[in-house]
Amino acid sequence: MSRVGKKPIPVPDGVKVSMTGREVTVQSGQKQLTLTHRPDVSVRVDEASKTVVVERSDNSRLARALHGTTRSLIANMMAGVVKDFSKELEVTGVGWTAKMQGNRLSLNVGYADARELEVPQGLDVQVNRSRIRVSGPDKQQVGQFAADVRSQRPPEPYNAKGIKYIDERVVRKQGKAFAAGGAS
Repeated sequence: MSRVGKKPIPVPDGVKVSMTGREVTVQSGQKQLTLTHRPDVSVRVDEASKTVVVERSDNSRLARALHGTTRSLIANMMAGVVKDFSKELEVTGVGWTAKMQGNRLSLNVGYADARELEVPQGLDVQVNRSRIRVSGPDKQQVGQFAADVRSQRPPEPYNAKGIKYIDERVVRKQGKAFAAGGAS
């Protein structure tokens, strides 16, 4: 049995969980997230103990895999509607900038043209000099957009230029070594 999957998910105060068929909706204030789970697992809301329980239908390999995954996704939804998830990135390079233009993130990162990324609905992107902060209630969406921003110019190890996560450590490499003597 999945160690993660068998743990019931406590419902925080102020969070409302509702079920419609295979669709789980988690809501707190104006934030609302929805998940349609696979038929290999079942989800039920226990109103008495204020928990959500995920159970699997059989012992097949797929059902065992989805048991813990579904539980984690629902737990992340509850955490996200209470407090937003966030990722911070840093733009490093001479003259390289990032700025918001309406609902688009514009990146000038050493190319002839500015790279523009549409900010998905539900995410909040803030730019402060060379730092980009992506936040929102959906953990997967926050991580995916941060990865998309980073992929526009990943950090390179020779000059330490690029877009990197704040907590990412870029291992510097030594450049090409030139011979001390002259060629004969």
